[in-house]
Amino acid sequence: MTAPAPSPDHSAPATYAAAGVDIDAGERAVDLIKPMVASTRRPEVLGGLGDFGGLFALDTARYRQPVLVSATDGVGTKAAVAQATGRFTTIGIDLVAMCVDDLVCQGAEPLFFLDYISTGAVEPARMAELVSGVADGCRQVGATLLGGEMAEHAGIMGPDEFDLVGFAVGVVERDAILGSARVVPGDVLIGLPSPGLRSNGYTLARHVLLERAGLGFDSPAWDGATTTVADELLLPSVLYTPGVRAALVAAEVHAVAHITGGGFAGNIPRSLPEGCRAIVEQGTWEVPRIFGEIRRHGQVDDAEMARVFNLGLGMVMMVSSDTAGAALDALRGAGLDAVTVGRVEAGEHGVEMVGPALWPTDDN
Repeated sequence: MTAPAPSPDHSAPATYAAAGVDIDAGERAVDLIKPMVASTRRPEVLGGLGDFGGLFALDTARYRQPVLVSATDGVGTKAAVAQATGRFTTIGIDLVAMCVDDLVCQGAEPLFFLDYISTGAVEPARMAELVSGVADGCRQVGATLLGGEMAEHAGIMGPDEFDLVGFAVGVVERDAILGSARVVPGDVLIGLPSPGLRSNGYTLARHVLLERAGLGFDSPAWDGATTTVADELLLPSVLYTPGVRAALVAAEVHAVAHITGGGFAGNIPRSLPEGCRAIVEQGTWEVPRIFGEIRRHGQVDDAEMARVFNLGLGMVMMVSSDTAGAALDALRGAGLDAVTVGRVEAGEHGVEMVGPALWPTDDN
């Protein structure tokens, strides 16, 4: 028989730490992240880390009619991959990308970012690794990491569990706001490639690769691959904001669709007016191998793949045909291997995929 568990000793005074929340660990974590936060500081920031609220003095002299734009998001179950592999330094980049790449769909410049980390137990080194990725992402897009929160949820989350969410604020001139009202038939679709999943579809990806296919995180991602399953699943998101903002200066950009959950069909129509249809030409961009592996191992049908994943395009821009070449040059100059992937036509509102199949029909 198994011996009964010893009864807890209730004779000593109760403390927060004994109950599962270590305030001292939280303070050590804050000390570790201070230099990272400082590395993102913009001149508009007032005060410093530790204030009850972040202060940001918007320079209204720079704008005629400034409009603030906000977005919030998380990294979903990509956090479970980071947790299982002990690799925490890049997932913060994904968090920034999910938020600020929504802002730029309105044409906005990101100004500041706030993060929120909930965990079962604050382990200072792990918290610092998570925030290092957030700071990296903020530096890439020119936003300041204005504040954040680490919440220790003992008894609700396991000691090694965490979740990561963020909130971003940007600014755009009122008459420069992008959107469906600007899009017209004849606009060119420009695609911005994504080498991986970014932060979408991870529940399906983990189910297929780890459970159905029986692969481990350290397994080769496919036969002959030089990358592991973990490498592919933790590939950091491309931050599209700097490239898109460069294109806004060089070209007449009408709208931008961030391809996240819902895929092409769920996101491109959000940037189209009624009476316009996006024609997406398959075969104009490369679909990363990892998507084909998920499809093959899980026998996932093509419609489901297109609904869940970005299939190698993380963003689609609608650009005036007269300035599409200038937009491509600006995007490529910013380090994005942008390609023309289709056009806007008059027709029923929605998306039509044309051209060769993304995968051979006998791939399953």
